[in-house]
Amino acid sequence: MRIRVINPNTTRAMTDMIEQCARAVAGAGTLLDAVTSELGPASIESHYDEALSVPGVLAQIRRGEADGVDGYVLACFGDPGLDAARELARGPVIGIAEAAMRTAGHLGRGFSVVTTLNRTTGRAADLAERYGVQRFCRGIHACEIPVLALHTDPDARKVITEACRNAVEADGSDAIVLGCAGMADLCDHVGAELGVPVIDGVAAATLTVQSLITLGLRKSGRGEFAPPPLKPYTGALRSFGS
Repeated sequence: MRIRVINPNTTRAMTDMIEQCARAVAGAGTLLDAVTSELGPASIESHYDEALSVPGVLAQIRRGEADGVDGYVLACFGDPGLDAARELARGPVIGIAEAAMRTAGHLGRGFSVVTTLNRTTGRAADLAERYGVQRFCRGIHACEIPVLALHTDPDARKVITEACRNAVEADGSDAIVLGCAGMADLCDHVGAELGVPVIDGVAAATLTVQSLITLGLRKSGRGEFAPPPLKPYTGALRSFGS
């Protein structure tokens, strides 16, 4: 099977780290690669960033369909463009927020999300509600480290670990969900420090896609997730049309 991991931002260094984390859990016989969006923001930390990242995501889905990819991981915790990506793809498309939150629900009575900036916590709350896991999500916390500083700030690991520790204590949670693809490589460290399950959505989404493909399941092509109707687009979006 072929799985493609899409980084919806344009920062290649982050894609490389995300790919390593996905490859670490991919099974034998799974051909996995990661791609960086060629259109959009360097990081996604606002509704504006998210909206402008979606055309780049969809371009990568279209390319993947032409390449014969069987399923996709959308590696941004806002799950940008997820519904539109599912319209275009034949196989499963899984966002890391959905995968991480659903996985956390299997591991305890409640989980906390620790993400980057406070301004993104509302989006995480919206997604918990959308995915039907709000009763398990006991709190959403920000460490106030920008996405692009996660691997340049020398104190980032310590700050994130302490934010996770405080979240567990404040919320009485049984698990932590790391609320950014850029935190994926901190999963083992934070888990060892806290002694509770710590879920990285990149790994969770990779295994979810792999499992669905192994089961022979594909995206439903009926109704809302049928391919979008062809029509002309203009301007910068001309290539997205018929």
